[in-house]
Amino acid sequence: MKIGFLGLGHMGGPMAANLVKAGHTVLGYDPVPESQEAARANGVEVVDSAAAAATGVDAVVSSLPNGTIVLAAYDDALAAATPGTLFIDSSTIAVDDAQEAAARATAAGHRFVDAPVSGGVVGAEAGTLTFMVGASEADLEAARPVLDPMAGRVVHCGAVTAGQVAKLCNNLILAVSMAGVSEALVVGERLGLSHQAFFDVVSTSSGSCWALNTNCPVPGPVPTSPANRDYQPGFATALMNKDLGLAMAAVEKTATDAPVGTLVADLYRAFGEAGGSGLDFSAIIQQIRGENA
Repeated sequence: MKIGFLGLGHMGGPMAANLVKAGHTVLGYDPVPESQEAARANGVEVVDSAAAAATGVDAVVSSLPNGTIVLAAYDDALAAATPGTLFIDSSTIAVDDAQEAAARATAAGHRFVDAPVSGGVVGAEAGTLTFMVGASEADLEAARPVLDPMAGRVVHCGAVTAGQVAKLCNNLILAVSMAGVSEALVVGERLGLSHQAFFDVVSTSSGSCWALNTNCPVPGPVPTSPANRDYQPGFATALMNKDLGLAMAAVEKTATDAPVGTLVADLYRAFGEAGGSGLDFSAIIQQIRGENA
């Protein structure tokens, strides 16, 4: 297939590279020169606009920072695409923005698939991302040849926007889990329990979770976690704060009583404002210890 790719950053770059490895021709657009260079080195044909990336392709994948940027890119790309082109948005954006993107794509004569991802940069590089898809059955099947080279799993969550709903719920759980793991680790270390002993017990007990087993917030027990490289992301606190903002908007919209999620969102917001925005979200343990980011 010939695929356009909008956004070649930390997530989009390796995702596009995996499409090239699978034998697809990829036309990629990103305004950042460093991202362009990395994409070229991985076999992506870099073009100079979103419109150029959408011209004459079978599908357009986007991996962009927020809904405003997605909609701006669509304004350029939709008019340039051949009627019936499949647009797949893997960004994490507000549910309302996903609905608007779908409406604009449909009005322009195209198809739209809502497909945010989980798995972080490591999953993007390894091609093991989980795609949470909101789409019709027919559009999901049409998207599979595009998604499969980037995916460990593709989950059909329902109609358009269901993917975004699943992603916001997942990341709300992730933030709560990381805060809980970090609090427990700090209690343990202050009472003399080693990080390794904590990990060996909890990772095989009822407290076991991804936040500990894969993204452990202290160095040592999980050598690949960001804690072992001074909390370089990974999944940055700034992105977690963006996702928590979307989750809190959904909480408000649905009039859900969510005191735990609200408290954790406040904790992460304070950590970002204190200088932690560029660190992996697992560095929240510094905030809990009372350390400066």
